[in-house]
Amino acid sequence: MKKRFAASAMILAMSAASVLSPLTAFADAEEQELNIAIFQGGYGDAYWNQMVELFEESHEGVKVNMTISPTIGDIIRPQIVAGNVPDFICLNDGGEDGVILSLIKEHALLNLNDVFDGENYAGTGTLRDDITDGILASSKCAPYGDGDIYLAPFNSGPQGLIYNKTFFDENNLEVPKTWDEFIDVLQKIKDAGEQPLLMTYKDAWTALAPWNSIAADLAPESFADDRKAGKTTFVGTHEEIAEKYLTLLDYAQDDYMGLSYDDGNKKFANGDAVMIINGNWAISQYRNANPDVKINMFALPSSNDESQNKVTSGVDVLLGVSKSSSNVDAAKDFVSFMMEKENIQTYIDEQFSFSALKGVEQSDEAVSGVQEDISNGKVANFEDHYYPSGLDMAALVAEFSLNRANGMDDKENIDQFLKQCDEKYDVANVD
Repeated sequence: MKKRFAASAMILAMSAASVLSPLTAFADAEEQELNIAIFQGGYGDAYWNQMVELFEESHEGVKVNMTISPTIGDIIRPQIVAGNVPDFICLNDGGEDGVILSLIKEHALLNLNDVFDGENYAGTGTLRDDITDGILASSKCAPYGDGDIYLAPFNSGPQGLIYNKTFFDENNLEVPKTWDEFIDVLQKIKDAGEQPLLMTYKDAWTALAPWNSIAADLAPESFADDRKAGKTTFVGTHEEIAEKYLTLLDYAQDDYMGLSYDDGNKKFANGDAVMIINGNWAISQYRNANPDVKINMFALPSSNDESQNKVTSGVDVLLGVSKSSSNVDAAKDFVSFMMEKENIQTYIDEQFSFSALKGVEQSDEAVSGVQEDISNGKVANFEDHYYPSGLDMAALVAEFSLNRANGMDDKENIDQFLKQCDEKYDVANVD
């Protein structure tokens, strides 16, 4: 990769073109500091350290200052209020901190149309040409509905049932396609004396994984818009979803409220359970804990109508440039640099995710079970991404689970939970 940049710089230096390229535009200027803020998911910071190093090597005169944290929203939020957002940001869409929504609401992001209409790094066309059709026009990237792009789609992360493939193969278990088939598989595992599911609800956010998958399959298609407009309720539409969510707890370990995410990942990797509901972001942890573990993934099949069952996924990491940036050119170029196919390929290879760029393929066997559905567009977004940022759905679902653990009657628990969802939604549903 370094050699590629060096070669590119040489070619550009020899060019007679009068317009400076991203690789040379900063060479003759005084050193610029580019401040970037990165959401650190379960992937660590090695990849981003590598990208910063490569960018600085190829952009003489630019010093990148990186802040990376799993709670980057807590760092950025006061900066939004102060009008001092970092030049470049990489954020998790739908995060509990609601930072992306705040940035959009405050019109704090810079229009990126010129980045996507400009030449890609390969020099083969525009960056817009490289993006899978329809993504840039989505509300994720064009949040104001006017077609202008303010956020660049970086990756898509699927979630579902991650399972021990060795156990499935040795016991002749088929990947279930319907809810009844899924429950049958869970019961067969339980009858064999093995733990079917592992839940890690000591970290409340993990309770959202099964909720999002079940709701994505079973909630009315128009629920998000109708609930926002006050035309429907959780009470009126989500009873089956809540019932099936509780059913899964019948197949979880006894201490599902006391096991942490990190400890649960280690336990699953070492064979303490056959399945865990999680996303691609956890795969590196499994392999670090047990390099020999063989795993794959399938979509949680919440309906007996196979056509309704989809992979829960979507563009969940987005890149943007602050409107208050004093280094707009460098910040925009960093977006373009990060959207280079080779750099995204490196990311999805390391993180077992999927890309919005054409020609960037995910081939790891650990996610091969959802590859076809994703390729065919049989995908549903995370349901909580449609909820108001002030609605802490993770806390509500975790309390719902705790009530079950404490022996609360299921009907009473469901009624209370759905009522609370509506009450909390109404409080949070303000512009």
